[in-house]
Amino acid sequence: MHTVLVINTGSSSIKYQLLTLPAGERLAHGLLEDIGGSEARLHHTHGTRTEPPLGVTAPDHAAGMGVVFDRLQADGLLDAAHGLMAVGHRVVHGGEHFSAPVPIDDAVIEKLQAIRHLAPLHNAANLTGIRVARQRLPGVPQVAVFDTAFHHAMPAHARHYALPLALQRDLGIRRFGFHGLSHQYVAEAAADFLGRPLATLKLITLHLGNGASACAIKDGRSIDTSMGFTPLEGLVMGSRCGDIDPNLPGYIATTTGRSGAEVERLLNTESGLRGLCGDSDMRRIEQRMAAGDIDAQLAFDLFCYRIRKIIGAYFAALNGIDALIFTAGIGEHSAAVRAAVCKDLDALGISVDATRNAGAGQDITRISPPDARVPVLVVPTDEERQIAAATLDCLTTGSDVLSSA
Repeated sequence: MHTVLVINTGSSSIKYQLLTLPAGERLAHGLLEDIGGSEARLHHTHGTRTEPPLGVTAPDHAAGMGVVFDRLQADGLLDAAHGLMAVGHRVVHGGEHFSAPVPIDDAVIEKLQAIRHLAPLHNAANLTGIRVARQRLPGVPQVAVFDTAFHHAMPAHARHYALPLALQRDLGIRRFGFHGLSHQYVAEAAADFLGRPLATLKLITLHLGNGASACAIKDGRSIDTSMGFTPLEGLVMGSRCGDIDPNLPGYIATTTGRSGAEVERLLNTESGLRGLCGDSDMRRIEQRMAAGDIDAQLAFDLFCYRIRKIIGAYFAALNGIDALIFTAGIGEHSAAVRAAVCKDLDALGISVDATRNAGAGQDITRISPPDARVPVLVVPTDEERQIAAATLDCLTTGSDVLSSA
């Protein structure tokens, strides 16, 4: 048995799990949220004991990492008795350099520093988590696992933009894709559930949360995904606009006098569901819909319509599918979204059974009718478990690959 600590640093949070592999027993897990805010809280579970949320001081990610390590050490979870083998870190953007998990050394950190601009909010936090973990556990191997890696080998026609090739090569522009850890995890879990080898399946996976993306998977590989050079492209999200006319940012800047940075902030933090109705939480949007709020209804309808359109596109790209998979916060918990997304897709063999859909819970659930041509599944994602498995594989098989692409 091997014990792996997984660190997943977000833009304002730190998620962590301590797992034993290959059994997958979760010794501890937790979430530190609202880093940099006035009400940072630590949610910590040790074994089956979940502690009440604890208010902590975490003005930045370095302080937050200190809070997490202090808590784990207070429980004795990092001592020699638990045989900690490695620390696995989620890194959002691997750029062109990284196409697979890599053991972390000074050279890797230097390369990650050089591509911080590709995901400034997330990669900066990821780097802080790595640096603090190396300081606190100097003798323990550390591995970087990349959210972009699953999409790295997309076909050339899917990963390029219709921009001058010389410009794309000079500036390192390509469609990277994100949420790769989640898409890969739920695809593998769905294959197990269906009792079929992943290498024989054609799947569409829908990671629907505050950030949302779709992925077309063939023979276990990502052949297309909705996010691109940045996580702004693709579906409508909590505060991100997704696909828009490329001339709109310039038009908005010219007519309103906003700077490029202000327009970028508008598209990333003031648009999407929030821009349409003032709320980015789908639970509140559904409550407002039920009360007859037309702005909330528009936001819901537009969110679901864009997803339905991409299902049709990926169905064509794959020439049919073996399953449609919903995951992440909205995908796992909103029966209304799942029903609306799948409405009137009978021509594709996709439909939802209302009773099964309403009853989807914590485990993998088939929500399509028994006789439906395409199984529709709700698969809870577990990016941390995927990171732990990739970390172990990297260290035991030597799969540290630096792409020369």
